[in-house]
Amino acid sequence: MQNYSRIFLFFLATVLILGYTKQNEDPKKDKLLIEIISYVIERGHYDPKQINDNFSENVYLNYLENLDGQHRFFLKNDIDTFKSHKYKIDDEIKNAQINFFDLTYTKLMQRMNEVENFYEDLLSTPFNFNIREKIDLNYENSPYASNIVELKKIWRKRFKLNALETYSIKKEEELQKKNQDTVYQMISDKELENNARKDIIDNMKNFFEVYNDQKRKDWFSIYINSIVAQFDPHTFYFAPRDKDRFDMTMSGKFEGIGARLNKRNQQIKVVEIISGGPVWKDKLLEIGDAILKVRQENEKEAIDISGMVIDDAVKLIKGPKGSKVFLTIKRVDGNIVEVSITRDVVELEETYAKSTLIKDKSGDYGLIELPKFYINFEDYNERNAATDVKKELEQLKKKNVKGIILDLRNNGGGSLKTVVDMTGYFIEKGPVVQVKSTGGRKEVLRDNDPTVVWDGPIVVLVNEFSASASEIIAAALQDYRRAIVLGSKQTFGKGTVQNIIDLNRMISGGTYGDLGALKVTTDKFYRVNGKSTQLEGVKSDIIFPDRYSYVEMGEKDQENPLAWDRITPANFKPLIMTNYEYAIERSKNRLKENPIVSLINEQALWVQKQQSDFSYFLDYDSFINEKEEKKQYAERFKKLSEYKAPFEFQWLPEAGRKEYLNSDTIEKRKRAIEVLRGDIYISEAVNILIDLSSSIKKDRVVAQNKKR
Repeated sequence: MQNYSRIFLFFLATVLILGYTKQNEDPKKDKLLIEIISYVIERGHYDPKQINDNFSENVYLNYLENLDGQHRFFLKNDIDTFKSHKYKIDDEIKNAQINFFDLTYTKLMQRMNEVENFYEDLLSTPFNFNIREKIDLNYENSPYASNIVELKKIWRKRFKLNALETYSIKKEEELQKKNQDTVYQMISDKELENNARKDIIDNMKNFFEVYNDQKRKDWFSIYINSIVAQFDPHTFYFAPRDKDRFDMTMSGKFEGIGARLNKRNQQIKVVEIISGGPVWKDKLLEIGDAILKVRQENEKEAIDISGMVIDDAVKLIKGPKGSKVFLTIKRVDGNIVEVSITRDVVELEETYAKSTLIKDKSGDYGLIELPKFYINFEDYNERNAATDVKKELEQLKKKNVKGIILDLRNNGGGSLKTVVDMTGYFIEKGPVVQVKSTGGRKEVLRDNDPTVVWDGPIVVLVNEFSASASEIIAAALQDYRRAIVLGSKQTFGKGTVQNIIDLNRMISGGTYGDLGALKVTTDKFYRVNGKSTQLEGVKSDIIFPDRYSYVEMGEKDQENPLAWDRITPANFKPLIMTNYEYAIERSKNRLKENPIVSLINEQALWVQKQQSDFSYFLDYDSFINEKEEKKQYAERFKKLSEYKAPFEFQWLPEAGRKEYLNSDTIEKRKRAIEVLRGDIYISEAVNILIDLSSSIKKDRVVAQNKKR
């Protein structure tokens, strides 16, 4: 928050210079927003960019992508008109002008109105599913329509794909009914096709109902974020209602399906499964799944959300506890299914650290699962990830475990203080992470407590979705050679910190109403060895592939990420861990010879192929054949779900918990044990611990300086 204070005070000091008085200011709120945001971000951002012609071009491209990335509304001559502003946006920002926004907004409203007026006519003619043709939905390479006639052809072709998808599902249902009851009278193909077009008409009505509710300020927020996104992917403008939603999410008290969504390649994708939510409990979605349609339980037809603004899609998906929502999902392996989800309140208890005892003939081992680095900001001593992990470590020590696995897979981060404290449980006093702030100020965050809670072998489990705080502790334990990191080729690679700045504090009097807030990147993380975790993340000591190995999902795959760099290393001494090199070499050899690992890698390549396939057949036979081929090929990967570990797993009650566990919690833990039995990554981590502890000495970890 120190950065916030500096920015705020500096801004107040220049308010009078900039002329922020009621008499001299521009009466339009959006112009004022442009001026305030550009001012704050240039002075508060960790690595501000020059607002020049190159910046202008990038805003231009990003904004048009956000407005009409699927090329469904604008015509080629519209884009030609817009091009005159391509290198003027920087000048408009500096002069608090919004000419480009006004031009595009007016034209978009016109084009959307035209599409709304012609779509029903397009859907009045039946589709012929016998004509062999294809459609390519790689929008980046598709041109804009030259005129309205060509635009109608584009819409009709996309409508045909939607109709074919619905038609094929209904046809399959009819065939199943016929197989179950030979006297059943199947609905004719003609009627099925007609019903599919009716569904699309209803879908489009819902689509335009949502879009017609959009206010000018909603579209202006998109423009603002096209500007601030040029600084880095985590700098973001929150309109007033979005700020309220962000506050609610940060508090952990919200109702919905329990998944975080993002928009990539014009698709709404799942980027995080929130522990404790309904999706997490029932394993209904996976990271990388694309949500194509949304249907409410009291409605017959689903709304196609492809190309929809992310906030509007989220509104449709979220809802009150107990209500149902039906999502049409394109899985990462290419299969399309409808999933029923009962919305619920995310249970905070499920995000807490929990431990499991793993029993092997060689001895017992401990597993600590940590979904996030949580904290109570009002009272650090009340409950946080660090103190909870400490309790679990002490509980496992009483069980005389020979080694511990710290599972940070899918852990997107959290409190920095808890990371520093937690790292200290495994090392003697020393630096944990370096933080460089706006203006170049550097701070080394240290563990000052010489007490070591656990001095035995450790394996840290990570994957592509281990980010931020997870990367700090994994990097520190790796640099100290205190743990072996097992998992994906590298972690997510988010090595930056953001602060929320309330824009209302920049102007006194509230003349303009609520201005919202700006999330700004203000700091950067560095390992104790001086290397940034930005982009590169943490590279695993032992690479164990998973299905996402070749899918672009990390920080390096975002737009405008900050660069990787390095600073002076902190003063630290690596430790000596018995059997360190031996355990790594043994694990690599096991993985090389394991046929399951080869199958996982094959699955990852298959997933990559499906993610990059944007072409679809528009005739029924080819469409069904391709769908069946994909389904059959995906069957070969079912062997992965048949794996069972040779170890015994025993869940432990939450350390320090005195109250009685209810039946629901006990049942959830039992189900979690079944998941662990099928987790080959946990099994390999146990094998590494066995190697590390095979002939271990009493003084398991010895500092180099003590040996000298």
